[in-house]
Amino acid sequence: MTLAPRVVVVHRRTEREQIVREQGTWEQAKFQAKRHKSSVALSAVAARFDASERALQTVSNAIPSAWRRGAVEREDLDRFLFEPEDLVVVVGQDGLVANVAKYLTTQPVIGIDPNPGSGLGVLTRHRPSACAHLLQAVADHRAAEEHRTMAEAVVDDRSSGLSLTALNEIYLGSPTHQSARYELT
Repeated sequence: MTLAPRVVVVHRRTEREQIVREQGTWEQAKFQAKRHKSSVALSAVAARFDASERALQTVSNAIPSAWRRGAVEREDLDRFLFEPEDLVVVVGQDGLVANVAKYLTTQPVIGIDPNPGSGLGVLTRHRPSACAHLLQAVADHRAAEEHRTMAEAVVDDRSSGLSLTALNEIYLGSPTHQSARYELT
């Protein structure tokens, strides 16, 4: 018996979800923003949240009912076990695809832009509405593939075993830069 394909949908917590986590409720966040005359445009945050939710729902609906499914948020990637046969659908920005790539070996990845036309991503160029067609094409081995190369930074002392693997780029510089998330010592 052959197992049905498993689709793993990867996404990150939205800005609205983060604000609610910090404030307790969306209404409290709106109250605080108004009270403090915050520069955060909550209407734009809400619009991005709605677009993300619609994209995730469209992707979920695109997965054939007989297929297995999994979902993981970015912050849980280091604890998620990808299977060699997984089809990975990343709903988000290019940076999320690059982050997911560190945890994959040969699994195909479909990059979905949750808000088509808003970004210039080359790794998340597909619309949510294309997901059903893309999943079937990947499962049938007839999808066009674009192979990507991973880069690895290794500390001079190879006996330490400290290394960092990345897809797009490896940032070397000030630890205060927003891209600085890891430290090799």
